[in-house]
Formats: sequence, structure tokens, C-alpha cells
Amino acid sequence: MWHDLVAVQIPIVEKVLRTIAVYVLILVLFRLAGKRGLAGLNTFDMVVVFLLSNVVQNAIIGNDNSLFGGAIGAVTLVAVNAGVTRWLARDPRAARILEGRATTVVRDGRLVPGALHDLALRPSELEHAVRIQNGDDLGEVARARLEPDGQLLVDLKADEQNATRGDVEDLRRRLAEIERLLAAIAADRRPPR
Repeated sequence: MWHDLVAVQIPIVEKVLRTIAVYVLILVLFRLAGKRGLAGLNTFDMVVVFLLSNVVQNAIIGNDNSLFGGAIGAVTLVAVNAGVTRWLARDPRAARILEGRATTVVRDGRLVPGALHDLALRPSELEHAVRIQNGDDLGEVARARLEPDGQLLVDLKADEQNATRGDVEDLRRRLAEIERLLAAIAADRRPPR
């Protein structure tokens, strides 16, 4: 029994190569599927992720059911992912190729023609993202874009944005100055005694 837990049943190099090959395949599939696949996992996306992990399991582990063999696969996946992440952080060209570029979906309160269709986004998903980021409707949006990581970023028009703490502090300073000036004017208008 103990022997079955720790005895790797296929060569370690083969296991590492299988894991890397599956990682690259999944990376290419997600890149081809586009940013929409990462924008927000809906029920269908979750089903695909769960089934995908089951489908590629045997491609990674082969005929090896040992604990040590699974650990080799897991360590390889984490190491390859860490290496790719560091590479992309240092090489903008590689990041652009592997991750793509941001796609503008709203410009000056209007949908960019064809953008939602190209990204397979539904208008309700875009409207939800606008509401989450403090907008009421698309008319308030200066620009909205889907980033390569699948995050939808919304920039509201200047007159539609909420006041910041800095804005409130600026108003407080201005009001204090007005009060000071009014007090000075009132003091100047008092009749002499």
C-alpha cells in the first residue's frame, strides 16, 4: 500500500512535460476564447472549468495515481504559472501577445459598434458593471473597456462622478473663507460707538 502512494508510475520528466504541454494548451484555448471567458464566470463558464479540469487530468498524470506523481504535477503547474506571470510582468510585448489588449466597449456614453458582439458580452453584463462602478446608465460613461484580464473598467464622465474626500475638503475650505469674509464685511459695517 505505501509503495503505491509514493512510487511514481511514469518517468518524472514525462510527467513534467505532460503538465507543461497541458498548461500551454489551456493557455492557448483561453486566449482564443477571448477576454469574455475571464470577465466573469457565469454558470456555463463554471461548468466548462469543472469539466475541463476533469478532461485534462489524465493528460497530466497519465497512468500514475501515486501521491508523489500528483505532487509533481501540482508543483510543475504552480512553477510554470509563476514563471509565465513573471515573464509577462517584465516583457510588455509577450503580455500583449499572450493576454491581448484592452477593448473599448463604450465611448462618450454610447456603445462602440460591434464591441459587445466581438467580446460575446450581453448588454445586461455591461449595465451591471456600470452600476457596480457608481453609474446609473451608459449615458454617464465617458469610457468603458474590457481589460485583457477580463475586468471591465468604467470611467464616468466628470460631471457624473461622486465627490471625493478632497472635493469635500475643498468645499469646506472655501466655505470657511466665505464665512471669514462675511464676518469681516459685517465688522466693517457696524456703526462706531
